[in-house]
Amino acid sequence: MTKLNKRVVDAAQARDKDYFIWDDDLPGFGLRVFVSGKRSYVIQYRAQGRSRRYTIGLHGVWTPELARQEAKIQLGRVAKGDNPAEERQLDHQAITVKQLCDLYLADLKAGLILGKGNRPKKATTIGTDTGRIQRHIIPLLGSRRVKDLSKADINKALKDIMAGKTAVSVKTKKLRGKAIVSGGAGTATRTIGLFGGILTYAMDAGIITANPAHGIRKPKDNVRDRRLTEDEYRLLGRILRDAVDDGQYAMAAEISRQIALTGCRRMEMIGLQWVEMDTGGSCLRLIDSKEGKSTRPVGLPVVEYMENRREDAEGTYVFPGQGDDNAFGAFPRHWDKILKGTELEGITPHVLRHSFASIGNDLGFTEVTIAALVGHSKGSVTSKYIHTLDTALIMAADTIAGYIAGLLDGRQFKQTAYALDRDSRKAALARFLSKAAGEVVGHNDEEIPLAA
Repeated sequence: MTKLNKRVVDAAQARDKDYFIWDDDLPGFGLRVFVSGKRSYVIQYRAQGRSRRYTIGLHGVWTPELARQEAKIQLGRVAKGDNPAEERQLDHQAITVKQLCDLYLADLKAGLILGKGNRPKKATTIGTDTGRIQRHIIPLLGSRRVKDLSKADINKALKDIMAGKTAVSVKTKKLRGKAIVSGGAGTATRTIGLFGGILTYAMDAGIITANPAHGIRKPKDNVRDRRLTEDEYRLLGRILRDAVDDGQYAMAAEISRQIALTGCRRMEMIGLQWVEMDTGGSCLRLIDSKEGKSTRPVGLPVVEYMENRREDAEGTYVFPGQGDDNAFGAFPRHWDKILKGTELEGITPHVLRHSFASIGNDLGFTEVTIAALVGHSKGSVTSKYIHTLDTALIMAADTIAGYIAGLLDGRQFKQTAYALDRDSRKAALARFLSKAAGEVVGHNDEEIPLAA
């Protein structure tokens, strides 16, 4: 009868090849003696019809007594249906955060990762996500195994990004190109938000069973609440007129004015095609916006501008660039040049979009109406079957665009809210009914004030 104890283990000598000494008191528990003379404790068992071997550890690190206790624990698990050897193998094969990010990016670029509206993420979003992964997530967490991540690990990464530990200036592939990788609360919030999505992707793939990013308290992202005052609108109008007169930045100035009058996103206006401009329907029929296909009501000042511009236009784009048939590409640089040295230096085109919505609110229009005008998902008009927009939306677009156009042109308004007073409503109704009946009505707006 052999029982593995210190005397037996110490007496085991190396041979020409590895061999085993099995313990008779605990079946399946044994000692492996290597050609090198090293000795390790093992257990041998059967699982799913196959013989499996599990190494407990080297003699010296483990004593025979401790190895025997561990063997009893593991053999007890085997009796319950567990498979310690397979679990260890899977544990060794566990992927790292970098490997997970590589899988995610491959699916992202293949259009398999869905974003807003359950549509594949756009190229610009893919570029932004890739930058956050490569410049923040991988440097901080790339070597960690995904299965070992804890909330504490992710929270530390959040704080490191906030503190600027991943901030760096890197050279890009473009000639003399450079990317400034910043830190701060906003970057940290958006990066950890993305990482939470990557970990959800890992859950869907069966890599992990729970998302450790859930419940992480992130700093509030920078809320874009900057809006133009009426005086700033009048100042912007003067700046844009000067830019048009100067000629060098005329195209960017005209794009800026149309963003102000429509509340469009910057790239929606820069990339606007003539086939998307429906002057008869007083709307933009965007083929591919952030919300997918989107119909945007636009006011009469925009319609008239587009009709005038169309007379001399050539090519696909409303605001064409240099060379081949493409969109104007210098807007960001020209925008900065136009505003440089003025009181509005530093504002972004998004401020014009936010200000459009704010003016709409000032004039008394509802959140749902404003959402439809600017293309927010909660109010966006997206049906491809819509050919005639709600009259109320056109009226709202006319009113907001007209008011902003007036401010840009330097006008002073005493009334800061759009009031549907009883007399105006009666006059508008009388005019509508007269026209509907085929009667001749006056065209003097002072005699018949309109409600819209």
